[in-house]
Amino acid sequence: MRRTRPVASPPDGPVLDLSIVAMGGEGEGIALLPDGSRVYVPLTLPGETVQARRSGERGTLVAVTTPSADRVEPPCAHFGLCGGCAIQHWSPAAGLAWKVERLRQTLERERLETDILPAFAASPGQRRRLALHARRGPRRDEAVLGFKGRRSWDVIGVEACTVAVPALNAALPALRRLGAVFLERPKSAPTLHVTLTETGLDVDVTGVEAKGGGLSADARRRAADIAAAADLARVTLAGEMLYQARQPVVAFGAGRVNLPPGGFLQACAGAEAVMVAEACAAVAGARKIADLFCGAGAFTFPLAAVAPVLAADASEASIAALRTALAGAPGLKTVTPVCRDLFRRPYSDKELKGIDAIVFDPPRAGAVEQAGSIARSGAATVVGVSCNPATFVRDAALLVAAGFRLKSLRPVDQFLWSPHIEVVGVFER
Repeated sequence: MRRTRPVASPPDGPVLDLSIVAMGGEGEGIALLPDGSRVYVPLTLPGETVQARRSGERGTLVAVTTPSADRVEPPCAHFGLCGGCAIQHWSPAAGLAWKVERLRQTLERERLETDILPAFAASPGQRRRLALHARRGPRRDEAVLGFKGRRSWDVIGVEACTVAVPALNAALPALRRLGAVFLERPKSAPTLHVTLTETGLDVDVTGVEAKGGGLSADARRRAADIAAAADLARVTLAGEMLYQARQPVVAFGAGRVNLPPGGFLQACAGAEAVMVAEACAAVAGARKIADLFCGAGAFTFPLAAVAPVLAADASEASIAALRTALAGAPGLKTVTPVCRDLFRRPYSDKELKGIDAIVFDPPRAGAVEQAGSIARSGAATVVGVSCNPATFVRDAALLVAAGFRLKSLRPVDQFLWSPHIEVVGVFER
């Protein structure tokens, strides 16, 4: 019998013997009780028998009686308490196969059929951005810095994050000191959004109480001193500049883009490269391309090596950064950057006239209105990129109903050890 790693606040009550029959959508094992009800038990795997305490439909693992052959030793010392990862105890191959199978089932519910290509899977140490929560600790000059606990608002301080690039882990001691600066007001609950760029670490801080003028002059000075000592590239407070030694820069194809404070960036550079390659291969030969929800240009610059591009996004800062970077990216076809809220004002099929290939990469909510007008447009090729398979298949169904064929789907597993998976779908007609 295997004892488990510690878990927070175990419930009272008798210990039950349970058989785990399946995996739930959040990476928790499912046990069926005699009355047909379900109990969700984190840190378990299909095929295992376990002992757990039950509280309603939630279970807290006490011990694994019969382990799965796919159970492995979690590589992170914080796993079990930290809520950042859900399936570190599952072998990588089995965990990825489960994600892909869930994707297939999601497609099946919308009666969509396609060729599911081999999945890209990120490796440990590749994630280039983290959202780290800072809370008061025993020392005034150093915050507890880490992630929310499993099903908890408590912050679990981490000494290192197994998924993060080495530069992020090396900066954690300085980031703890930096986090403490933003705790001077009692209602502040800071989150440090830390991104590795080509010129160093970029930190944008949110969750700081603004009442009474926000951060004091002394706190701003201390933040700048800590950032300078740690050689951070930039520190901003909800976009407001506090310190900058170098402009944070990211490369998108031929473009070198000045990343806006808090600007979106794919979690792993390798995943971004795979998604961009899929999109560029799909639109080869196009005469004009639309890149919708383009952000600062992760797809725009590579696509502009193929054909002229209309690039649209609601973020003024992202479009401004894209436009500025175009001046230093010679040899590309014409790019037309447009700041436009594609939820409030999606491009109509008439506005998309003359565009024969469209790439769209919306937020998790998907883009049902924009997908509808894409379906009515004259485009022959569409590439849908999504971090939410559920909204992807909803939008894909609109395209298929309009005569498109979902030619292929590439799963992209860049959120290692989480239940999430992203997709790149290629549609043709």
